[in-house]
Amino acid sequence: MAFGNRSCGFSGQSLSRQALFILAPVLFFALIFLLSSPTITETYSRHFKASSPVLGDHQRYFPAPGELRSWIAEEEARYTAFLTDRRKLIEKIGPSIESFPTHGEPNLLWDLLIPTFQCPHSVRRIGDLGDGGKWVCGVEVLARQSRCIVYSFGISTDSSFEADLMTRAPGCEVWGYDFSVDGFGPQIPKDSDLARRAYFHKWGLSGKDAHGPGDNPPMYTLRTLLEMNGHDFVDVLKIDVEGSEFDVLTSFLQTLKHGETLPFGQLQIEIHAWDGHGDFANFLPWWEALEAAGFRPFFWEPNLPYVNNLRRRPDLAEYSFINIYGQNPLIID
Repeated sequence: MAFGNRSCGFSGQSLSRQALFILAPVLFFALIFLLSSPTITETYSRHFKASSPVLGDHQRYFPAPGELRSWIAEEEARYTAFLTDRRKLIEKIGPSIESFPTHGEPNLLWDLLIPTFQCPHSVRRIGDLGDGGKWVCGVEVLARQSRCIVYSFGISTDSSFEADLMTRAPGCEVWGYDFSVDGFGPQIPKDSDLARRAYFHKWGLSGKDAHGPGDNPPMYTLRTLLEMNGHDFVDVLKIDVEGSEFDVLTSFLQTLKHGETLPFGQLQIEIHAWDGHGDFANFLPWWEALEAAGFRPFFWEPNLPYVNNLRRRPDLAEYSFINIYGQNPLIID
């Protein structure tokens, strides 16, 4: 039987009316729910305030006033969970862990040292691109301080990091040490304001003092330099001493008295995992000693020019740490 132009369904106009009749209550209650429920941003902003946009349209959230301690506690809880996972993985792999396997296994050394702690302030790369720049936590905090102290070990011919940091934070003073050069790089001497806040010594950094007659170059420990300069706190500690960082920091940690916290706000360091220091059995206890003292890694970058230009294994990596203990201005409101 032919139905011709007759239809067994609804006409377009009739269908629209019935669909609207059915959907209207659903849309009404959905709208009421959305208006009465906090958005993700509103919920997050109860605890954290939004900064100005960073990286295009994305926003970075920072602790609101009075929330720094809560932020640090939450980050520490996440970091503690990461440490548990790291221990489990080490136990699973077994005692013979290679730092830089050559048979297709993962690059385990750096993979086990992921910087999972988040700095509660802005993180900026200070200094020139490429070799010389460092990632710093909370430059805006340093800029608000009437005085901040920076120690820089390993100047070479580039002082872009020190100059940039002093420019952004006018209260910062830099103490620079390097026995291989005669002074700061050209970025500092050419600026009279920077030059008056920068102090250079042609000395080396070591795990033992050796600065008597005949000691050339003179070598000093971190503890000795703090005492000589009359400093009880250093806001930024930059170390690039071609492998001596292991002895330097181990020596300093051994001088800490019971209950004493590290007198450093943050640490920017190039780690040279070579000459036996990169052996996992030796490296991990040194790294864990830094963690036990309160250092938490918040950024890192491998030294890829070293790998590319010299065709070497990735022994070198730049790490940035924040100190979560003591009276560090970065963790106190």
